[in-house]
Amino acid sequence: MRFDVSAIRRHLAIVLFLVAGIVAPARAENDIRIQEEIWALPLPLPMFAYLVRPVGDGPFPLVIMNHGVSLNPTDRSFFPLVEFRDAAKWFARRGYLVVAPVGSGYGAAAIDIRERAIYGPFFSKVGKCTNPNFHDAGRAVAQVDLWIIDYLTAEKRIIPKDVIVIGQSAGGWASIALSSVNPPQVKAIITFAAGRGGRVGGKPNNNCAPDRLVEATADFGRTSRVPMLWIYIENDTFFGPDLSKRMHQAFTAAGGRAEYHLMPPFGNEGHFFIGSPDAIPLWSPLVTQFLDAQK
Repeated sequence: MRFDVSAIRRHLAIVLFLVAGIVAPARAENDIRIQEEIWALPLPLPMFAYLVRPVGDGPFPLVIMNHGVSLNPTDRSFFPLVEFRDAAKWFARRGYLVVAPVGSGYGAAAIDIRERAIYGPFFSKVGKCTNPNFHDAGRAVAQVDLWIIDYLTAEKRIIPKDVIVIGQSAGGWASIALSSVNPPQVKAIITFAAGRGGRVGGKPNNNCAPDRLVEATADFGRTSRVPMLWIYIENDTFFGPDLSKRMHQAFTAAGGRAEYHLMPPFGNEGHFFIGSPDAIPLWSPLVTQFLDAQK
């Protein structure tokens, strides 16, 4: 099956026009007004994105927020996929333009361009646990981040070299992969519960080839020099404390720069910490301190 990329972009533009009519500015804290929107991004692999920004023309510093993955087709069908809307609005209230791209294979963005042979139908394939490919699964989403940065720079929407990348779960793993190429525009990266291959078969603390994941983390650390903040939660049953500490030790021993923080248990499942508005008072002081140190 073949896809006409230009036709896809035209259809996305039409959807964007229709969606834009139902989005309105929201009143934020300190009387700052923010605007929530759904965008169609005309990238080499077109996709939708949730976007929230201060009202005005900008340009603004940029935050990219990478979501996790699901192997459940029903879960992937939900749209719009906004897993951390409250967190995104927290950054927008501080002057950032925040883009949360909806990965290929999710909701209305379920596009598979087979002849490109880049991603497959969605960003969650690492292969069999007997021989997982953790590297390319991270690099695929990292490439999307680079496309987004280039597009918004060309559109004069953002301030060049003032980009922060944030990722949760598989999106956090992609952010670690991105750090290994040290994009000059990216001044800091923050991850929440980063990793791949968690809860195999739906079983808590049952990881896909954890030793291979640690090795891949070290591989990224050998070239990564972007300042990073890694946040994990004690009751994360996807990437528990023992595994996350091993990953951090391997990453920093290889040369990567990452602060590690293990937060107390949160709710019934700490893996989805960033998605709860109740978690913002817990992680925001760490994030604020970390970002202040990068100025």
